[in-house]
Amino acid sequence: MPPPGLISVLIDRGLAQIGDRFEVLLGGRTNRVWKVLGQRRHAVLKLYRNDLPNPLFRNDPKLESLCLRELELTGIAPKLLASGPFDDGDWVLYDHAPGICWLSDPAPVARVLHRLHTLPSPSDVPVGCNGSADLKAHGSTILSECQTDALVTVYDREPEGTVPPLSECRLIHGDPVPGNVLMHSGQAILIDWQCPAIGDPSEDLAMFLSPAMQLLYRGAPLTPAETRQFLAMYPDRSIVERYAQLCPWFHWRMAAYCLWRQERGAADYAQALNLELAALDAC
Repeated sequence: MPPPGLISVLIDRGLAQIGDRFEVLLGGRTNRVWKVLGQRRHAVLKLYRNDLPNPLFRNDPKLESLCLRELELTGIAPKLLASGPFDDGDWVLYDHAPGICWLSDPAPVARVLHRLHTLPSPSDVPVGCNGSADLKAHGSTILSECQTDALVTVYDREPEGTVPPLSECRLIHGDPVPGNVLMHSGQAILIDWQCPAIGDPSEDLAMFLSPAMQLLYRGAPLTPAETRQFLAMYPDRSIVERYAQLCPWFHWRMAAYCLWRQERGAADYAQALNLELAALDAC
């Protein structure tokens, strides 16, 4: 159950009623999430944790509220119902989107990401990485917090060359992993908007294609055929070509992140790290 005080806040604001049921939603790796089985509607309640700083995935409830509000009429994100503070954290309540987490057929994911990347960018969204120099700096920052022997292995695999930044960045989701893509009637909807950015659309492509993220959320990396299908169905060929150029940097940064998570007790990231290094070698 959510904390009793939070339930009282929802009831006081008319967002829930006495007798509503709460079911834990699994799949997220940071925040606590419940499905609210209300008498009038079903919703999702997210209670953020602010004691787990993450060097790759920002966890900002205000950004999630902003994006849900801005994207309400697009159909690619749930409708925001309310948000607010609670104790030392924050909560967000939004409409429960029907569907199941993405498992197969990457074409709808490619289409929904492209649609997102063509939308106007809201104000107050932070700037993301843009170009190989930014990715190198970001990966190096993550590795600066690592200490085990594998640190040298990742450092030594740093890609060479330079890919310049884009002249025009776009709104990106920042975390379109399988657990954050819901499928319903053949259409994809994006959830968990706590780390959006004004950045390079190829970063969303890289995050979805990441073998580490596919393993952790779906149980297996994409097959070569699935990867080709995803890239073929993304309409903007210039972004697909840019992803190919930046591919080594994306895998290197993700390898750094996997090591960071592994050193903090997430044992399943050990295999994820090996997958990213293998993908880096194959670029």
